[in-house]
Amino acid sequence: MEIVPKDAEASTEAVEGVHLSLLAGADEMNVQHFDIEPGAEVPEHSHDNEQTGYITRGTLTFLVDGEERDVSAGDSYAIPGGEPHAAENRGDVPVEGVDIFSPPRENPDWKD
Repeated sequence: MEIVPKDAEASTEAVEGVHLSLLAGADEMNVQHFDIEPGAEVPEHSHDNEQTGYITRGTLTFLVDGEERDVSAGDSYAIPGGEPHAAENRGDVPVEGVDIFSPPRENPDWKD
């Protein structure tokens, strides 16, 4: 059994204002904590990994297939592998939450 405290892993700033921390992982999935500052954006991207998540603070606006979907604290979501998506924090407070990826995903390199 692996136990990884939230503060044990170094945070990576994937793009300006978007901080990611890889947490526990296994052969088939891993957990990632995210903190997205007000005004920050996750650029459109896709990946083969299935992605499920849970928002613990704030509201994150996802953009999928030209449609905007708000996901707020206490809400969960699922994004199929291969589906292009982006996200924005349009609020006044940081958005925090966790994502689970299957198969496991390392920190993305959205700057390139």
